[in-house]
Amino acid sequence: MTGDVGRAIGFAVVGALALLAPLLEGRVDDRVAAVGTVAPFVVVAAVAYLSTSGPLFELFARPGDREEGRLYGLASFSLGIAGLAVIYVAFEFPVSAFLVAVFALTVGNLGQELTARYTPDPAVGTSAFAVLGTIGAVCAMLLAGVLGASVPALPLAVFVAASGALLGALIRSVLFVRDDSLVVLSVGLVVWFFLELGLAPTLRRVGIGIALTAALGYVAYGLGTASVTGMLTGVLLALFTVVLGGFGWFVLLVTFFGLGGLASKYRYDEKLDRGIAQENEGARGGGNVLANSAVALVAVVAFAVSGHVGVPSAVFRFAFAGAVAAALADTFSSEFGGLFDTPRLITTLRPVAPGTDGAVTWQGVVAGLVGSAIIGGLSGVFFGLNAPGVLLVVFAGVVGMTVDSLLGATLEGDYLGNQGVNLLATLSAGLVAGLAALWL
Repeated sequence: MTGDVGRAIGFAVVGALALLAPLLEGRVDDRVAAVGTVAPFVVVAAVAYLSTSGPLFELFARPGDREEGRLYGLASFSLGIAGLAVIYVAFEFPVSAFLVAVFALTVGNLGQELTARYTPDPAVGTSAFAVLGTIGAVCAMLLAGVLGASVPALPLAVFVAASGALLGALIRSVLFVRDDSLVVLSVGLVVWFFLELGLAPTLRRVGIGIALTAALGYVAYGLGTASVTGMLTGVLLALFTVVLGGFGWFVLLVTFFGLGGLASKYRYDEKLDRGIAQENEGARGGGNVLANSAVALVAVVAFAVSGHVGVPSAVFRFAFAGAVAAALADTFSSEFGGLFDTPRLITTLRPVAPGTDGAVTWQGVVAGLVGSAIIGGLSGVFFGLNAPGVLLVVFAGVVGMTVDSLLGATLEGDYLGNQGVNLLATLSAGLVAGLAALWL
């Protein structure tokens, strides 16, 4: 057994102390249960901080811990769980959210370390983290149910477990491994949010959603259209879209991911020579994917709770379609339009060099219109929109594309980065489509 695997097992054993929560719940006085849930992790954190050598240090020490002479990684991990345990005992925090946060991380980490013994491929490692983290979290909730705790029905349990494991893998891919406390807290709060939505997905929808999104991630990474973080971000967003919205919502989102990624790869070497190519050989990172999809994600979550907020669900359906239309329109406009030698600045119409922020070509505008029309047409098919509804989605996409160019010509560079511009462009399109639908 390698040191990394042994350490992962050690962290999993410490995390298993979280099962004290459902074990003590309802069996002892509330104060005793609170102390019994929080205290073990505080004790482990204290012992970890004081350990500077010996078998415990050798088992849990990461490279950074060895350099600093203390088990800061284990201490941070334990304090993160202790903090979540305090939230659990002080508020109406579901025990399932607590368990998912802990077991998705610890079991997922063990799966990643076991996989690393056979292949260094980061995509394989993160996939193992997500799969085994999901299984570990589901098993923990099932065990909690056997112990008498209130846990969600199996379909919802699988959904929140998969969401927690994917989110944990994503956060871990952009942070240091020793930041496990942030992973635990973030996953716990997000799972709590989903449990509070009152969702009741079917096992069929959850199962198909996981299968579809896993296939999407595999294809995107295999084709080189997304990095590991981009793959994880896309898979997580797609899973939310399938379960919270439906399969039609997924079709719109995956169309943007697929066609947008291929557009970035189109004549990539020529774009590289012009200085307009996407970084990392056209593979989109998590920040890029999230900037283009965040508004759509908010729209699908709002759709899921629309019955509780008194806003017609159709408003959020239009907002989602408009945001996705803008994302694809802007991608087509820049990826295809940038290949032509006649760009003009959108604010002055003066000729500028290819790749200048805010530069447009008529070919790019046409390409963007085609991209928006693709999403508009799919919205008509899968959302059952009539002709005016389809035209509204197309119009919103063009508005978003235009806002992107205007912001690029005026604010990008000095005040906004590319991802900020993308976010505001999709937001403008979502607002136009949603507000117009509400007004109409």
